[in-house]
Amino acid sequence: MHATAEATRQLVRMRGRSYVAFVFTPEIPILGWLAEIDATLARSPGFFVGKPVVLDLSALDLSRAAITHLVGNLEERNIRVLGIEGVDAEKLTTSMPPLLTGGRSCVITRTEPAEKPEPKPKPNSLLLESPVRSGQSIVFTDGDVTVLGSVGSGAEIVAGGSIHVYGTLRGRAMAGVNGNSSARIYCQKIEAELLAIDGYYQTAEEIDASLRNRPAQAWLQGATMKITPLN
Repeated sequence: MHATAEATRQLVRMRGRSYVAFVFTPEIPILGWLAEIDATLARSPGFFVGKPVVLDLSALDLSRAAITHLVGNLEERNIRVLGIEGVDAEKLTTSMPPLLTGGRSCVITRTEPAEKPEPKPKPNSLLLESPVRSGQSIVFTDGDVTVLGSVGSGAEIVAGGSIHVYGTLRGRAMAGVNGNSSARIYCQKIEAELLAIDGYYQTAEEIDASLRNRPAQAWLQGATMKITPLN
């Protein structure tokens, strides 16, 4: 009597996941653009630590050697390039960061359902009833973020719309990340490490000392960020 056993094939489960990344768009002259990066690092040395960075080179026509040199210059500044956009694949070598294209979070599945359910409307706001503690990162790109408590030092709030903090804002707040220049940042006590709206930002050193520990709001006036007391 012979027994046969069929091996059960274990399928690999894969998931797609996206991360908020800084997108660098270098400009000519490259040395002048790198000098601006150095100025940012001088004001906030740890600004890019642990953050994924993507190079968008679509506005430039760089050779393979020039791309290699640029990536090396960024690595010397402890800026790790996750990927490169806007170039022909043949200009990248296997030792360079990979060629990337934009994408959203997704779950990779084997089959599609026969009938797709009606999509639920996305919420346009996120309410956080607990404080955002040091080291936490809250990312909500579909609308406003409201924090009923405080935002600790080293914490991060990223919103597609405005950001409202009913306590002390000590960490980083980045509003309007999807190109919403009308977004604002409100807080009851400003001690922020960084404020940003639609890519324009101010670090702690640039915020007027007279605003510290006071209710404040930030908004964009053209290409300039304004921060004033909140009455």
